[in-house]
Amino acid sequence: MLLPKKVKHRKWHKGRSKDRMVETRGTSVAYGSYGLQATEPFWITSRQIEAGRRTITNFVKRGGKVWIRVFPDKPVTVKPPGVTMGGGKGAVTHYVFPVRPGRIIFEMDGISEEIAKKALVMAGHKLPFTTKFVKKV
Repeated sequence: MLLPKKVKHRKWHKGRSKDRMVETRGTSVAYGSYGLQATEPFWITSRQIEAGRRTITNFVKRGGKVWIRVFPDKPVTVKPPGVTMGGGKGAVTHYVFPVRPGRIIFEMDGISEEIAKKALVMAGHKLPFTTKFVKKV
């Protein structure tokens, strides 16, 4: 699974809700011919990214090329159950990437459009937000 080798700050602030904001970077297909684009905001974990990647590579029988356009570098902390208020911030449990609408998550090339569409739609079912299939313009 994806996680950073080294981080400048071990624990981050949570940040404010960016529900109505749309992505300005990473919104077009850059490397491949087909892509999977997010249509709503969510935090995507490294486990979900890996599940989507496995689905794509398994469906296309390891043909073509796949690019992952997101990297989970935001640490999420959780305090153990039954712990009272105070005592500082909890330990880092996993890493996420805050996705905003318009961000390309996966890209593919080297296979036909109908196979790429099926593979990317299947990968979209593994993600916690709605997605759409896009082609390079």
